[in-house]
Amino acid sequence: MDLVPALEEPLKKVVGPATAKVMAEHLDLHTVGDLLHHYPRKYAERGELTRLADLPLDEHVTVVAQVATARILTFNGGRGQRLEVTITDGSGQLQLVFFGRGIHKPHKDLLPGTRAMFAGKASVFNRKMQLAHPAYELLKGDPDTPGSAEEAVDSWAGALIPIYPATAKLESWKIAKSVDAVLPSAQEAVDPLPPSLRDGRALIPLPEALLKIHRPHTKADIASARDRLKWDEAFVLQVALARRRYADAQLPAIARRPREGGLLDAFDAKLPFTLTEGQEKVSKEIFDDLATEHPMHRLLQGEVGSGKTMVALRAMLAVVDAGGQAAMLAPTEVLAQQHHRSITEMMGELAEGGMLGGSDQGTKVTLLTGSMGMAARRQALLDLVTGEAGIVIGTHALIEDKVQFHDLGLVVVDEQHRFGVEQRDALRGKGKQPPHLLVMTATPIPRTVAMTVFGDLETSVLDQLPAGRSPIASHVVPAEDKPHFLARAWERVREEVENGHQAYVVCPRIGDEEEDPKKAKKKAEEEATAEKRPPLAVIEVAEQLAKGPLQGLKVEVLHGRMQPDDKDAVMRRFAAGETQVLVATTVIEVGVNVPNATAMVIMDADRFGVSQLHQLRGRVGRGSAPGLCLLVTDMPEASPARARLGAVAATLDGFELSRIDLEQRREGDVLGQAQSGVRSSLRMLAVIEDEEIIAEAREEAVAVVSKDPDLEHLPELRTALDALLDDERERYLDKG
Repeated sequence: MDLVPALEEPLKKVVGPATAKVMAEHLDLHTVGDLLHHYPRKYAERGELTRLADLPLDEHVTVVAQVATARILTFNGGRGQRLEVTITDGSGQLQLVFFGRGIHKPHKDLLPGTRAMFAGKASVFNRKMQLAHPAYELLKGDPDTPGSAEEAVDSWAGALIPIYPATAKLESWKIAKSVDAVLPSAQEAVDPLPPSLRDGRALIPLPEALLKIHRPHTKADIASARDRLKWDEAFVLQVALARRRYADAQLPAIARRPREGGLLDAFDAKLPFTLTEGQEKVSKEIFDDLATEHPMHRLLQGEVGSGKTMVALRAMLAVVDAGGQAAMLAPTEVLAQQHHRSITEMMGELAEGGMLGGSDQGTKVTLLTGSMGMAARRQALLDLVTGEAGIVIGTHALIEDKVQFHDLGLVVVDEQHRFGVEQRDALRGKGKQPPHLLVMTATPIPRTVAMTVFGDLETSVLDQLPAGRSPIASHVVPAEDKPHFLARAWERVREEVENGHQAYVVCPRIGDEEEDPKKAKKKAEEEATAEKRPPLAVIEVAEQLAKGPLQGLKVEVLHGRMQPDDKDAVMRRFAAGETQVLVATTVIEVGVNVPNATAMVIMDADRFGVSQLHQLRGRVGRGSAPGLCLLVTDMPEASPARARLGAVAATLDGFELSRIDLEQRREGDVLGQAQSGVRSSLRMLAVIEDEEIIAEAREEAVAVVSKDPDLEHLPELRTALDALLDDERERYLDKG
């Protein structure tokens, strides 16, 4: 973060070109400063060993353990040899295997009783955890050295060994040696925290924190270094977001106030129900923002089915009343069509402005997607540029250069995490002045994550379900342990259909992939060694169900590789009740609204994330009949995956589930990195655990920015910001 010449030095000058190349390619570390901010993942004490019992599968791991046994075995009629070494740490055992010519050195080194660090990828073979051909480093330093025996044992056993996030190409101890080479430069690290903040919170200086995090003598060293480095990350990030909010607040925008007796009043008058208290409150926040002469930047988050679309539609109608246009951006064509259909249905004759039978107060609601025919597309573009269409709903086809608006006043983005900042800005650039922006997300986000990820937006939360929504019962179906449970699941689907309802079956994969044969072969080998079966696929499952347990029912498939028109036709048939069971991938995850669908069976449920399962489940129970969601898995009862499914079955509270989800996932995923492929710049901060730091850092950041928006009096902080906001990380702030 603190890039000054010593820390800008390219790594190849300090650690040599070969190591520097691996660090750049595999760890995205390029300068001395990058390596100083590559912190140990944990610390092993020689006296206490890493728990082998908790090793994650299919990940590169480093463990400290003791050799229990070592033996050479022959195979292929004595032609081949392999060395099997069992290591232990008191919590469990792990097998190491070495083959062929590579067995001689480890056979000499790894004698029973030897302690060493081992690094490799944990896999399962014959139902046992193993590391094949791990790299290892013997732990020298003998507790029996001369001198005070007790002292020697204490210092040897108590030494803290840093274990770094490593890769197969570069083990933790090699990274440690490189860190030794750059540590002297830590003295020149420029401190981004204003002195008053540092002193007020009793935080140690940055150079001292970097020394203590890499080479601690005591656990107290680690704690004080972490406290300091967490503050750096939280504060610099919150300053970046506070500056963005400040800059946005300076932009001019046209105030949009609904007019009395206009489109919004006409719409409200024909609503067959009253808005929930939550919808009223959030609508007021939005209307207040729309009435100001600065662009609104608001995040609307809510439970699945809490009525976000209704709130967004009323905001769009208010803008049309005020003479502007509103655009709603959806991540997929299926979703854009779905929104278009449901909005025109909700508006009735108000959506037919200028047409026969349309209302005098009405406007035109236009759809624009990439796969539309030329004539329809030309008409849609014309409706936008003349202002004929007050509301347009589309995919990112809306962002193209050709698309011009008469007077764009509001942009509503559905499912923010699928849109990057470039797309958001391109659409905002289509207004004469910056339009107001409302971002909707159906994945409830804990407050701290919202502050970190969407820190440039004000937040509104809808946490009440509208009246008339039915409860959803969720159950885990352990297919492996209790196959009769799965048979019963299909019976329940038949019962729902016999009662006039419909059902979804969700699978993780489409099936019949036309794969590159080499890739397919490699995948098959990996799955065989790891004893994992391939994920269940829509096409195969649909066929088996239609011939087997759901024979006689009308079963159809829906997935992302289908042509847009075919997808739309399938959805129309399902919405009309012609199809009884829809076997689909997660394309139905957001926005699909079929009130008559009451049951959902999610196959291989353990292969989905918590928030994704919650999203999917929200597709049932949308009418007056209660919903049922069955989570099918063959994971054993004691596994973390089963615990995750149990948590989903136990609560319908999306905010609670998103916390559980984040506690189990890595920071990078939390911050939307999974979508953008950019590495998270949070290395020390845990978004859920460090709630207080994030909230306090936000307050401090707002105070600093309001007093000194350009940070003229804080050059060190400005340097740190420039490093955070280099080309890639600028996007990271907006969660592409």
